This record gives sequence, C-alpha cells and structure tokens, in this order.
Amino acid sequence: MSHAAARGNPLAYSFSAVGVSFAVLDVTGSTADLSYVLAAQMIPSVPFMLFGGVAADRFKPQLVIVLGNLLIALGEGAFGILTLAHAANVPSMIGLELVTGTGILLFWPASTALLPKIVPSEELQAANALSRLVMNGATMGGMAFAGLTVAAVGPGWALAICGVGMLGTVPLLSSRQAQANERPEQHEADLWRELREGWQEFVKHAWVWGTVIEYLIANACWYGGLLVLGPVIAKAHPGGPAAWGWLNAAFSVGLILGGTVALRWMPERPMLWVTTLAIPLGVACWAVGALWPFWLILLTWLVTGIATEFLVVVWNVSPARFIRPDRLARVSAYDGLGSTLAMPLGALAAGPLAAHLGVAGAEYAAGAVTVGAAVLTLLLKEVWTMRLSDAPDWGAAEAAPTYALARD
Repeated sequence: MSHAAARGNPLAYSFSAVGVSFAVLDVTGSTADLSYVLAAQMIPSVPFMLFGGVAADRFKPQLVIVLGNLLIALGEGAFGILTLAHAANVPSMIGLELVTGTGILLFWPASTALLPKIVPSEELQAANALSRLVMNGATMGGMAFAGLTVAAVGPGWALAICGVGMLGTVPLLSSRQAQANERPEQHEADLWRELREGWQEFVKHAWVWGTVIEYLIANACWYGGLLVLGPVIAKAHPGGPAAWGWLNAAFSVGLILGGTVALRWMPERPMLWVTTLAIPLGVACWAVGALWPFWLILLTWLVTGIATEFLVVVWNVSPARFIRPDRLARVSAYDGLGSTLAMPLGALAAGPLAAHLGVAGAEYAAGAVTVGAAVLTLLLKEVWTMRLSDAPDWGAAEAAPTYALARD
C-alpha cells in the first residue's frame, strides 16, 4: 500500500534511502541516471511480487523475509563497496538495485502474513502499531544520522552500513515460530491455481482494488516527485545531503506520532481514512517544488509522516480482518504489485518531466495528480460504507464468509 511498508531493518533502510541517491549524483551528476537506478529497485516487483506472495502463503513467512533481507544486504553492501572503491558505474548500480528490489518484493507480502500468525486477532492493531513504532524510531534517528554520514564521509559508507545492518536481522527472524499454511497435498505444485485464488479474493472487494489503484498513482508521484527530484533540489540548495536527511527525519518523527495515534484508535470506516490520507503526499511535493521556507517544509513532511503511518497501520489491520487468512499473503502481493507497478515509471518519468516542465513544475504536477487520485477513489461506495465492525471472525468461521456492507 505505502512506500513505508517495504522496509526490513529500518536503521539500515535509512542509510540506503539517503545513500543511493547521493551515490548516483556523486558518480554521474545526472538526474536521468538517478531515475534509472531508482527505477531498477522497483522493476523486480512487476514480474516477481506475486510469486513472493505465493511463497509467503506456502512456506514459513519469516524465512521468506530472511531471504529478502539477505538480498538487500548483498545489493546495498556491494553498492557501497563499489562506491568506496570508486568503481561504481551506471550498469553496476542498476544491477545491484535489481538485487535489492528483489529482496524488497519478498519482504513485503511475507511481512504482511507474519504478524497475524504470531499475535491474536484482538491484539493485531496494537501489535501493528507497536512494531511500526519501533521501526520508525530507528528510522527517525537513522535518516538524520545517514544524512550526516553522507555529508561527512560520503554515500559509500552509508550503503556499507545498510548492508551490515540488514545482516543483523537474520538471527532474530530465524528464531520466529510462525508456521506455513496447511494446504491440500494436490495443490502443492499448482502455482497458477494459487495465483488465481489470490486474484479472485483481490477483485472481490472494491475497497481493496480501488485503494490499490489510488496508491499505484500516488506512489508513482511520490517516487518520482520526492525520491528522484527531492535529492536533486536538495543538492542544488544550501544544506544538501544533511538537509535531505533532516527532512526524512521529520517524516520519520511523523511516522512515530502517527503510530501512536493508531495504537490508541482505529476508525470504524477505515478505507475512508486510507483514501483521504494520500492527500498530504501531494502537498509534500508542492512544498518541495515551491521551495517553501525550510521550517515549513519540515512541518509539511512531519504531517505527511503522521498521515502515512496512520494509513499504513489502518490498511495492514483491515485486510488481516476481512481477507481469508490462507489467501492474505497473495492478496497482499497483488496489493504490493499494484501499489508499486507505476513506481519505476514515476522514477523514469521524473527526469524528462523535470527537463520539460522544470523541477518545480514536475513537483506541482505530481502533487495535483496525487490529490486527484484520492478524490476519484472517494467516489467508490465501499470506501464510504465498509465498517470494521462487519469483519468476520475467521477463528470461528469454518467457511469463507463475506462481510456485510453498512447501508447508512
């Protein structure tokens, strides 16, 4: 659903988020090359995200996450070593980000399936909020520290730290006791049947596919407008990498505050909130493009972080409550595929759009499209009428009931 969902070790992720962009800009100085490298991280999601969902439903999800983290460690660690050795070039950077992207796509659906297996359903909201509070606390400090590290000693060290940090998650994840779903023996090798079952569950719920389409658009604009063009703007103005690190740190503080809200409150109409809370992402694009005063951009990113974290927790809880448990990872894979499908295109389009419209014009366009996508999604009836109190009790259900939509 959200860009914030695709994280393994959050401290390591912080160093990657800052390090990759400035490593590319230091080596080539090209906005177009940065577009290609960041797009490469998302390209594996298109052909392989669905298979990650099948793997997470078929095998122990924690082991799928371990494999994903090892791939991220390999991709970012090798990127850092090549940067430190002054041996990095565009083809090698693209290749290593393909490795990193493959690790991310394995992590995403498996992480969605893991938590419902290790906590009771009545504690799922609190567990989601608490786990993300811990991750976001590490990210908050990590983003600021990563920006200072890049400014002080260069992006190569930041990426090397990312690689080591991802390796540090392996022992803890390997110790988890979640089991794989029990599946009929005759279905074990029927990959296409499993993908079809996941698709049928996905399209059955308009609140699922509608919000996924919305965030397909919003994430493309966020990825191109902020992850690609944001560092370009930061590098061209006072503050550079350090300022970019502080902006991401402000976003992470917002994530912590949003998680704190989600820990205490869950809205009765969750999809109404999930849909509306994409709007601050568009405002963040406008703030950067218009070069608002730095304190105001910080405040905007803080609010955007609050909105993003709250919507992510609400989204994580909703499918876990409404979607059949044995199909949850596959539905999450379709969610992940839909939410990230346009992100490589957003990254690739950012450079040409900035050349045609100017960097500020491209940011304004990204913000307008994001807000427009949210408004259009609000026209779907299920977004307004789906109520959390209508969720089925999967622990007591023997079949796969559907939930009833409220009529008022």
